Amino acid sequence: MKSGTETAAVETKGAGRLASLDAVRGFDMFFIMGGEGLVVALAALFGFPDFGKSFDHVPWDGLQFMDTIFPTFLFLAGVTFPFSAAKSRERGATDRQIALKALRRCALLVLLGLVHDGPLLHFDFAHLRVWSVLGRIGIAWFAAALLYLWFGTKARAGIAAAVLAGVVAFTRLVVAPDAPPGASPFSPEGNFGCWLDRALTAGHTFKPLFDPEGFAGMLPAVVTAMLGMFAGEIVRRGGVSPKRRCLDLAALGAALLALGLAVVPFSPLNKALWSPSFVLVVGAYSTFIFLAFYAVIDVLGFVKWSFPFKVIGMNSIAIYMAQVVIGGWKANDFLFSWAWRHLPESCGDLKRVLMNLGYTVVCWLFLYFLYRKNTFLKV
Repeated sequence: MKSGTETAAVETKGAGRLASLDAVRGFDMFFIMGGEGLVVALAALFGFPDFGKSFDHVPWDGLQFMDTIFPTFLFLAGVTFPFSAAKSRERGATDRQIALKALRRCALLVLLGLVHDGPLLHFDFAHLRVWSVLGRIGIAWFAAALLYLWFGTKARAGIAAAVLAGVVAFTRLVVAPDAPPGASPFSPEGNFGCWLDRALTAGHTFKPLFDPEGFAGMLPAVVTAMLGMFAGEIVRRGGVSPKRRCLDLAALGAALLALGLAVVPFSPLNKALWSPSFVLVVGAYSTFIFLAFYAVIDVLGFVKWSFPFKVIGMNSIAIYMAQVVIGGWKANDFLFSWAWRHLPESCGDLKRVLMNLGYTVVCWLFLYFLYRKNTFLKV
């Protein structure tokens, strides 16, 4: 933990403080700390259960809202790097020093991921799953950071395109050695990356046949972080009007969406595989949602409404870890169970709304306490 004025917010070159980044990160994390359950419960209460179902993850191919949360967080981690690298260079740091600092961050995220997923916390090494959400963020972001330090924008754009094209070609041509006859290379049984996870991790995967944070999606995830860095470069450019920055972000989002839809016939949308089409389509979503927050908060100056999201975004790693390490449902039950404990069974939907609302409030109050104490978990 670090306290004081050091936060996740950054500054644009010649454009003042970038207040939108904490807010959009907080919006993204809101659905991790109870927002998803609250939306689903509200949809059921008001007679729109199908709308609530759209907030779940898809079983395999396809795309629904919750499938965007993780990649958007990685995208936003990429947005910050052009700012932090420039600031480090202004302070006299060499690219080697910046890279070493990025490596330390990667290692810490991998370690926190192992703690978050449980076995390491209980010293249960026999069932240790090596992959995790935070681990993927750390590794993919670190690889993208190195590419940012070593190559210019055009070269990195070429590298990103080559990676996605190479993944499509490799996936279509190389199937798992133990794939049953006729298995699709984009299926859990036929995908080479899924087979590699099963073979190298002794079967300690999140699902029986695959791990959504495993080998199959690692390289494409690097491109997700790279896309965020491209967006960060657009916003950071000096001598450019805010309107032009917004137009360039919109153009980036439109291009990614068009490319993603064009790739779908060759590589289906699939979060578990982090398929190239998924990278591009969700990259477009991430760009547009970042653009919306940037335009409203930083360009138009409407800031106050975003404070609840800002509180979340400034301590996003803290709340992600705290939900598992500390636990929020017990505190929710202790503080707010009086609101639903005596409701009849016929009020099941209302009970679920109150339970999820209470949990979200508990998480936000915890973050607000840290915010008031000027304490932020920096990784």
